[in-house]
Amino acid sequence: MGKIVQIQVGEYRQVYWFDAAEVVCRRDDIVIIEYERSLEFGRVVSDPDKVCKGKTEASVGRIIRLASEGDLKQIETNRQKAKDSINACLRKINDQKLEMRIIKGEYSFDNSKILFFFSSDGRVDFRNLVKELARILRARIELKQIQVRDKAKIIGGFGVCGRELCCSSYMTSFHPLSIKMAKEQGLPLNPSKISGVCGRIKCCMAYEYNVYREMARSLPRMGQKVSTQEGKGKVIAINVLKKFVHVDYGEGKIIKHDYSTTAMQPTKLASADAAQSRQEE
Repeated sequence: MGKIVQIQVGEYRQVYWFDAAEVVCRRDDIVIIEYERSLEFGRVVSDPDKVCKGKTEASVGRIIRLASEGDLKQIETNRQKAKDSINACLRKINDQKLEMRIIKGEYSFDNSKILFFFSSDGRVDFRNLVKELARILRARIELKQIQVRDKAKIIGGFGVCGRELCCSSYMTSFHPLSIKMAKEQGLPLNPSKISGVCGRIKCCMAYEYNVYREMARSLPRMGQKVSTQEGKGKVIAINVLKKFVHVDYGEGKIIKHDYSTTAMQPTKLASADAAQSRQEE
């Protein structure tokens, strides 16, 4: 069986599987790789002894060698060249009056191509721009339009929690997010509270979603009518983690129950409504 590892290509690109059969490497090692007909550098983001050993068909290239001191100097030189190339690209964008914003630029390790990441509110015809840049920079030009989440991942920053953004620190890919995740966790549906710096729902909404969903299955639903020793009432608030249920019995009588120690039965009508709600989901 082949040995493969996950590597982030360059500094700003995606994570892919690479064949590591010929090179011994560890997590966070900088390596030189063969990718899309070019020599690139990348960073190992998985433990070689813990990844699946039977997915060699999923690899998109192979590791050539660990980066040497000379390779690291070449990478730093390419970073400086990319800054000059971005300035040249910005001048051409202004000349052609294109509605696009350059986020980052990056050379391949062998300098055979340069990739520009840009954002735009719509589609942009940049064919003439590519021709001009190829003539000036003497390299193959690739322009990649990115969305707001990718932009946040590339630029980096800190979230309201005070920690570095998850997407730019350790996440290798984005996962689907929905407003339902915030609802399931009982979070206020205020955009300023549940949105990250990118303006989209925070990636951390998905971290505990499955835990909340599993724990909530044993609890009554919001608005459900229940019967306890206090009488019949309606559920108006739930703390999923502590398993506290607030029941309104009418006439201003609201009691907080510990669901794990309180005998609480749904009414027949509520049971039917709950069953119908589950079928609709």
